[in-house]
Amino acid sequence: MVIISIAKKVTLVVGAAVLGLGVYLGYLQLVGNFHEVLPGKFYRSAQLSPEDLGKYIDEYKIKTVINLRGGNPNAAWYRAEEAMATEHGAKELNFEMSARKPLGLDRTFQLLELMRSAEGPVLVHCRSGADRTGFATVLYLQQIAGVDEETAEWQLSPLFGHLNLPFLKEYAMDDTWEAFEKVIGLHS
Repeated sequence: MVIISIAKKVTLVVGAAVLGLGVYLGYLQLVGNFHEVLPGKFYRSAQLSPEDLGKYIDEYKIKTVINLRGGNPNAAWYRAEEAMATEHGAKELNFEMSARKPLGLDRTFQLLELMRSAEGPVLVHCRSGADRTGFATVLYLQQIAGVDEETAEWQLSPLFGHLNLPFLKEYAMDDTWEAFEKVIGLHS
């Protein structure tokens, strides 16, 4: 009886934690997962509605929007985003990458150069603003802004919707960062 009672309590606690995480991740999506990373310099988000994109461009004086989903002129979301960015005076740059496949070193360096050369303030986004955007934000903070590795790595965490679980396909972004760290001589 005592074992069953303990098992029920553990199940309740785990269930509440999973439910809480689900509610939090849902909330992030409802608000566009928008975050001010470096005020006046760098912002991150999920795919925003055209209206929200225009609002953030104006409010934060964003000059460049980097879309990590890649250019897709046949998709309504892409055409609306590009039109809204242009209408509000921002430039749209596209960099196609998958959250579920590691980004090779050549492509990682291309992304780094794209962010380094982009006119700021910069907004980086993907579909959910968690995995690809998290990786790009870690890369930006550590390599461009000079933020220490441990602080930068928080951008690729559940706080922003990224689940660092090796059995999930999105763990490819963690693997990409770890591979890049080895090349540049960082050790986590």
